Amino acid sequence: MKKIVLLVVLLVLFSTACKTEKKEAASKEEKQAVEFVSFGEKISNEGAVSNEEMARKFESLAVGDTINVKFSTKIDEVCQKKGCWIKVPLSEGKQSFVKFKDYAFFMPFNSTGSEVVLNGKAFKNETSVKELQHYAKDAGKSEEEIAKITEPKVTYSFLADGVLLETKADEK
Repeated sequence: MKKIVLLVVLLVLFSTACKTEKKEAASKEEKQAVEFVSFGEKISNEGAVSNEEMARKFESLAVGDTINVKFSTKIDEVCQKKGCWIKVPLSEGKQSFVKFKDYAFFMPFNSTGSEVVLNGKAFKNETSVKELQHYAKDAGKSEEEIAKITEPKVTYSFLADGVLLETKADEK
C-alpha cells in the first residue's frame, strides 16, 4: 500500500513538474514570438536560403549575371534619407546592397538589426565612384569619408520585389 501511495505521489509531482516546464517554455516562446510585416509583393519565408548560402551563390556569379533567389539575414544599415536601400550581411564580412523594385516601397529607418527575408534578383555589379559617393552621403558620412572614395567597387547587389520584416509581437 505504501508503494502505491508513493507511486501516486511521484506521478503527481512528475506531472506538475512537466506542466510547469511546458508553461515556462510556452511563456518563453510567446515572448520571442515574431510576426512579419510585408513590403512589396506578398512572399513567404518558406524556401529562403541562409545568408551563408547566399554568399556562396554571389561568389559563383560573374559581373552582370543575375539569379532569382529568396534569402534570410539581418539588416546592417538602412538609408536614413528615405529607407530606399539597406545593407545586409552575408558571411565572412561581406555584405549585399539591397534596393527595392521600382522604388515601390522602403524600409523603416529603425529596422537596423531586424531579421528580414528578401525575395528578388541577386547580381554582381561594379558600382561607380559617383554612385558610391552618393550612397555615402545618404548614409550620413562626412565629407572627408566621401572624398576617400576614389575607386569603383564590385558589389553584391540585390533588387528586392518582396520583403518580410520580422517584428516581435510585443512591439506592435
